[in-house]
Amino acid sequence: MNDIRFLQGLRDVPAADWDALIPDGNPFVSHAFLHGMEAKGCLREDYGWAPYHLAIFDNGRLVAAAPTYLKGNSHGEFVFDWSWAAAWERAGGQYYPKMLVASPYSPVPGPRLLVREGPLADVYRNQLTAVLVDEAERLGLSSIHANFLAPADLHAFDDRWLERSDYQFHWHNRGYGSFDDFLAALTAKKRKNIRQERAKAHASGLTLEMRGGDELTDMEWRQIHGLYELTFDLKGNHAALTARFFQYLGRELGANVQVAMARDEHEIVAMALFLRGGGALYGRYWGASVEVSGLHFELCYYRGIDYAIREGLTRFEPGAQGEHKLARGFLPTLTHSRHFIAHDGFRRAVAEALEHEAEHREAYRAELLTHSPYADR
Repeated sequence: MNDIRFLQGLRDVPAADWDALIPDGNPFVSHAFLHGMEAKGCLREDYGWAPYHLAIFDNGRLVAAAPTYLKGNSHGEFVFDWSWAAAWERAGGQYYPKMLVASPYSPVPGPRLLVREGPLADVYRNQLTAVLVDEAERLGLSSIHANFLAPADLHAFDDRWLERSDYQFHWHNRGYGSFDDFLAALTAKKRKNIRQERAKAHASGLTLEMRGGDELTDMEWRQIHGLYELTFDLKGNHAALTARFFQYLGRELGANVQVAMARDEHEIVAMALFLRGGGALYGRYWGASVEVSGLHFELCYYRGIDYAIREGLTRFEPGAQGEHKLARGFLPTLTHSRHFIAHDGFRRAVAEALEHEAEHREAYRAELLTHSPYADR
């Protein structure tokens, strides 16, 4: 018999045991990332996060897991269900708390049903989704949401789960030998625009560089976090990630954290933070205390593309949203989520809404592809 547990944190789970379940080295479901969120003050009850990780053990050995949370709101998820919550509560229901399977604050596709590879991998994936439903029903929860799923996860969600998809903009390495090789694949107009944007950033007088997390001092990490916090504040959003978490990431992940930055003498005045793993680069956070034409595109996109080419990475995912990424070489890529709604009537209403949403999504993708920046479109 398997031993099934729900864990209120990863502190007592050995990192090596958890990470052995991650097939592609995705950093956003790694023990270091998830435990760091918990230990460094990013996930708090007053933020709406309560860790509730599903773990399955066989003779004391961790064989399957899902990063799971009980959520008191829908902040930090990026597959938004605010309208569902409002409709359910208008009807007299209680939408929160709900159950979420995801990487907090991270709209990054990757494995969510973590299993040891082998002949029982699919059996464990199916068991994980079945146990999630049983537990949600036991707790009387309104719903379960599994966000930004890897393709290998999808077949484990049966027809009780509603399908939802969206698009992000990802860059794919076509075997480029240099940034100029990448530019050569674009239309002349897009190539010219990118060169002009890069030239403006380089003419700013700022020192531009990209460094690994293990190369940065605690003072530099505090400056980087300060820029992240400032940018969130200016947009009226809450900067949930702490300075302690940024420093921890640099220490724990080392060169798998990269920071593109602009310096005015010794002061860091703009930065873009990246993580890498499994042959991919992931752009996460931007912050700046100056306004310089072209600087955002240089640090967030072009430095990342240049780094991915040099390191032989297969793709670069710069984050959620942003149609402006299309003109800079990032093409629409489908993302997947699955949703279990406990109430049959409410489930039917959400399913109908998702059908209409899917129709608009496909029309949107077709329109986007007519504006592809690549010459061979």
